[in-house]
Amino acid sequence: MSAETLDSILERYDNNPAQLIPILQDVQRAENYLPRESLELIAEKLAIPIVRIYAVATFYKAFSLKPRGKHIIQVCMGTACHVRGGARIVDKMVRDLNIKPGGTTKDMKFTLETVNCLGACALGPIVVVDGEYHGQMNPPKWDKIYKTLNKTEG
Repeated sequence: MSAETLDSILERYDNNPAQLIPILQDVQRAENYLPRESLELIAEKLAIPIVRIYAVATFYKAFSLKPRGKHIIQVCMGTACHVRGGARIVDKMVRDLNIKPGGTTKDMKFTLETVNCLGACALGPIVVVDGEYHGQMNPPKWDKIYKTLNKTEG
């Protein structure tokens, strides 16, 4: 991330350290993760210890300190989704993407994550792709989504 882009984000929040979470959210939205260099610049510009920034960044599961793919795929593994076949969906995605949960494809197109609950139990098993919820997931539905995502990368 360029220093200008980061300055723009910080200015949006009046360089206020109390706005650290939304600042980190904006950085992650721009970069798809929180690069170390950006965190160091934030610490310097806001005059707060880097350890405080890392404490926030590691506390919330929504933040990632390692590069993530262009498409973020989250599969619910909560009880309702699990009993409705969530694990089978994850197994299929692992085979299709050739990565394990928590991993990113070598081409940086996809990151696969499992989460404990997405709060939509009646729709389970549920998968969120780039923020869009897909309920009652099954292998044919996943195949269609995966094919569409690969076409957009064309």
